[in-house]
Amino acid sequence: MMAGEALRDLAAALREEDTPISAHVVEPAAGGRLGEIAAAGPRAAAAPNEYAQVIEAVHEGYLLHFGEPRLLAGHDADLALLAGDYLYALGLDRLAALGDTESVGVLAELIGRCAQLHAEGEGEAVKPLWEAAARRIGGR
Repeated sequence: MMAGEALRDLAAALREEDTPISAHVVEPAAGGRLGEIAAAGPRAAAAPNEYAQVIEAVHEGYLLHFGEPRLLAGHDADLALLAGDYLYALGLDRLAALGDTESVGVLAELIGRCAQLHAEGEGEAVKPLWEAAARRIGGR
């Protein structure tokens, strides 16, 4: 499995789960650029696919809260909120399982900052924060 497949692999895993999300998972149109960025870093060298899926899961959680999701369709606002929280937790849990507490902190800080920017009406300032976080998570 290559890091560019992280989003498709995440979709497949979500479809296989027995959750309210499963029935709404669709095939993503593209691979996942943030996952590729994180996977290319030296910190991710031992588990590039895991790192790629982590950042894509958390980013999808963000998109469910504040944008257009890539992996879910036909859901209502309540499910989007719950699915977003679930994907945040899924990504953070996977990082914790890898023993990468530094990256857990990076993502937790990013999630909070994104929510703050959206609350302040500055959602357009979020995009570069995601790329910077993906580089930090990869160890660059």
